[in-house]
Amino acid sequence: MPVLQGISIGIDLGTANTIVCTKEKGIVIREPSVVAYDARDDRIVAIGEEAKKMIGKTPRGITATRPLRDGVIADFSLTLAMMKTFIKKVMRSYIIARPRVIVCIPYGINEIEKRAVENAAVEAGASGVALVEEPVAAAIGAGLPIKQSKGSMIVDIGGGTTEVAVFSSGGIAVSKSLRVAGDACDASIAEYIRKKFNVAIGENTAEEIKKEIGSVHESTNLGMLEVRGRNLATGLPSVFNIYSAEINEAMSEPIGAIIDVIKGTLEITPPELCADIYENGIMLAGGGSLVPGMAMLLQSKTGLTVTIAKQPLDCVVDGISKIMSSNSYKYVLTEVKK
Repeated sequence: MPVLQGISIGIDLGTANTIVCTKEKGIVIREPSVVAYDARDDRIVAIGEEAKKMIGKTPRGITATRPLRDGVIADFSLTLAMMKTFIKKVMRSYIIARPRVIVCIPYGINEIEKRAVENAAVEAGASGVALVEEPVAAAIGAGLPIKQSKGSMIVDIGGGTTEVAVFSSGGIAVSKSLRVAGDACDASIAEYIRKKFNVAIGENTAEEIKKEIGSVHESTNLGMLEVRGRNLATGLPSVFNIYSAEINEAMSEPIGAIIDVIKGTLEITPPELCADIYENGIMLAGGGSLVPGMAMLLQSKTGLTVTIAKQPLDCVVDGISKIMSSNSYKYVLTEVKK
């Protein structure tokens, strides 16, 4: 079994999913950021994929929830339990009691939120914690030439946040973080269905609808889907059909907010860097980049070329891996040693 030196584990602690990697093996864990617990005896019932399947279907006393909201820790104890489980799984293969961990965080979160991540990692068993801003890791993972003096731009649309950043000469020149992303689209779909059909659906159903027939550009029509929910008037199960164009309409508000933050970032970008971005275009990463029509929509709204990263779901964790492999602390925001 290998003995690790330096930073040994990288964690993309996402609102929707948590991905864990190591230097030697790359990605070793990819699980939904969901925890199911029994409040009656303060017991963890399930974590990850198993817990996600329980959302909206748990018996009395048991709750399945996401301990992170909008990219930050909403429930410290459940986040701690989740991180402990994932770190323990990874460390079974290594001769080391307390690994050093590098964790990604959204750009612009406050000191209290940063400290919560650091404390959770340390209490989960880390001997030290390094924090890296998500747009930095995403840009490195997507292969953007951020060390060059020419400007480059990334838009990372995750579950809880949308990160927009312009890079030059190895650092962030301009960046904005918006706490509107994939989860907000799911919530908008559920609200649209409630208002139009008077039917309640769960968050897993809303996410499934988005994945099956969700689109954000009028030229992308993915047909129709049969949906099941609970009629709010009768309280009885209800079945109805919904169309791709309706999901486009349902997601218009959060997608509009994402477009606005991209435009807002460009508006405060120095003219010289704007010229570079006009030439190089925008790199799109995160799960939101996979919504049909997203690249086409952003291109039409900005007038810039928009390219989806080769592995958009893994850009952040790939960036973490590259930082670990190069032993470069240039991009580390803070480091805590215990």
